[in-house]
Order: sequence, then C-alpha cells, then structure tokens
Amino acid sequence: MSGLPKSLDLPAHLSAHKYFFVCTLTVAAWDTLVLSPRTWRLFKTQGWPALKILFHFMRLFMPIEFTIVAVAFFDTNWSQASCQKFYLFEPICTAILLAAASVVHVMRIHAIYNKSRPVLFGMGSLLALQVVVTAICCGFYRSVPLDVGQGCIAGPKENWVGIYWLAPTLLYTVSFALALNRSFRSLQDKPMGLWKLMLRDGLNLYGAIWIVNMVNMLFWFIMKPTGIEDPVKTIVTSMAAVLTTSMTLRIILSIRGTLVHGGSFALSNSTAPSSRTTHVISTRSGINTNVTASQPPHMYTLDEMRSKGEGEWNSTDVASDNKNTSLGGGENEIRDTANGVKITIDREVGYDQYHGRR
Repeated sequence: MSGLPKSLDLPAHLSAHKYFFVCTLTVAAWDTLVLSPRTWRLFKTQGWPALKILFHFMRLFMPIEFTIVAVAFFDTNWSQASCQKFYLFEPICTAILLAAASVVHVMRIHAIYNKSRPVLFGMGSLLALQVVVTAICCGFYRSVPLDVGQGCIAGPKENWVGIYWLAPTLLYTVSFALALNRSFRSLQDKPMGLWKLMLRDGLNLYGAIWIVNMVNMLFWFIMKPTGIEDPVKTIVTSMAAVLTTSMTLRIILSIRGTLVHGGSFALSNSTAPSSRTTHVISTRSGINTNVTASQPPHMYTLDEMRSKGEGEWNSTDVASDNKNTSLGGGENEIRDTANGVKITIDREVGYDQYHGRR
C-alpha cells in the first residue's frame, strides 16, 4: 500500500485527467487575456447585433464556468455528498456554451451563403437537434465515485450518452465543410494561394473546432474505462468546450465590416458591382461617355451648370458627408473620388480672333 494521501495517490487515467484539465485552464486564461483588447474595441462599437451579444456572453461565461469546475475538481476537501449536488453543473453549463457557439456557426454560414434558406433550414435543424440531445443527455450523467480528496467529476451512466458531443460535432463538421466549399468557390472570382485563402476566411478556425471535437469523439466511443470510477471518457471534454468557444470567438472577430445578420463573405465587397456614376460635363455638343456604373450617363453643359444654384448642385451631384474632392488635370478636370464624379471641362479658344484684336 502507498503511504500517499488519496488526493495524491491517483490512478493513471485520473492523474492524466487532472494534468489535462490544468492545460484547459491555461488555455482559457491565456485566451481571456489575449482577447481583452479586441473585446474592448468590439464593446465600444455602436449597436448590439446578435453576434456581438453572443461574443460577450461566451467571453464571460466560459472562464467563469471552468473556474467553478476547477474548484470542485482540485479542492481536496470537496466531499462526495457535495459532489452529488454539484456534478450536473458542468454538463448543463457546457451544453449552454456549445449552443451559443453553434448559433454563431449557423448565423455565419447562413450569411456567407447570401442568406440562403436551404442553408438556414439545414443548419437550424442541426442546432435544434443539438439542443434537444444535450438537454436529454444531461439527465444521464452521474457523479464519478472517487475517493475523498480526489475531486468531483461528472461522467456518463451509459456509453450512448456520448451523443451529447456527437450532435454538436455533426454541426461543426457541416459548418467546416460549407465554409470550405464557399471559400473554394470564391477562387473562381479571385484566385489566390491556399494559405491566404485560409487566413482570409478563417478556415483554420473552423478546422481547429472540427479537429478537437473529433478527438473528443474518439475518447468517448473508443477508449475503454477500467471501471465506473475511471473518468477516461471525459478527459478531453473540457478542452473541447474551451477550444470550441475560443475559436468561435475568433470567427466573430475575423468578420470584416458589420456583424448585423452574421456579417458578409470576405469577397462580397470586392465582387459587388459598383453603383457609382461618372458624370461628364462638356462645353461641346459631342457626347463623352466616360460612365462606369449601371445608371445611364449624365451630361451637363456649362450653361446648365450656371443655371444651377450652388446649394442645388452640391446636394444632388457632388456633395456628400464623406466627400473627398481633389483638383487634377490643371483647370480642366475636377474629381470627386468619394462619389465617383468626374467633371471634365473642354475649352476651345479662338486664338485667331484674339490675335486679330492685338
């Protein structure tokens, strides 16, 4: 018999579980610190779209949950009687955390597919399945019968309880596949290297979520416990929840532009047709068709310009709140780069008549 106290005399799988949970807490703390500046900048932005609310919810909920779980896991004075009242805390809170992360995936994939209804219905169905399955499975957890001083851990009563993690893993698999498909389709419009494509669309984030959940599946359905007191099946669950949350937060932060309705695809702004119109003003009767938009060309003469009041011209053709007007081409060309307005004045001077007057 070993002379060590029960809190230190741990079976191999329980010892590995504790070491791995320390890694989980380290990742959670590191993620909390690293994302603090970007969290503050996002907090100061105007409006509270759904993705912003979900970001700040997960940002606070995740470290709070696993700090409380760590207290129960490492406190040597935590009795089994207390554990019987507490063990459902982690499964229930993790189910809420995964549901929030999955909502982000549904909204984001729906957005990058241009608000496609089939995508929304498909991903929404997987989300609904996940919520129902995780809620039911919470009722089939139990307190792992550890010795006093070895902590409090929740474990499954039956092997099939692993569908608690199978449901979100299925959703993240579909999310990763759809994100890959959308990104590779965009190469037809704008070819680029695979590395740049991965960073532009955050494919590494979707891939990391998929990998950690698949590894968790291997532990749930392949690893064989040595007894009811062996927590080997749940070794990776906490890390899976933390990394899923961390990568999902970065998916939100990687969105360019507004977060309203899930944002937009990264290539949308560059491939969308321009609606600006170049106005050409000439003193001659010929038509100069320097128009770059879908609207019909506008042409004015100097007489029409003189007939317009200053306020009328500025309010309808040139001025805007963000006008950036510059003068180019000497006295013959005026550009409004903000509104896509170009004014060209062609002057024909009869030098002969001036020469005759001399």
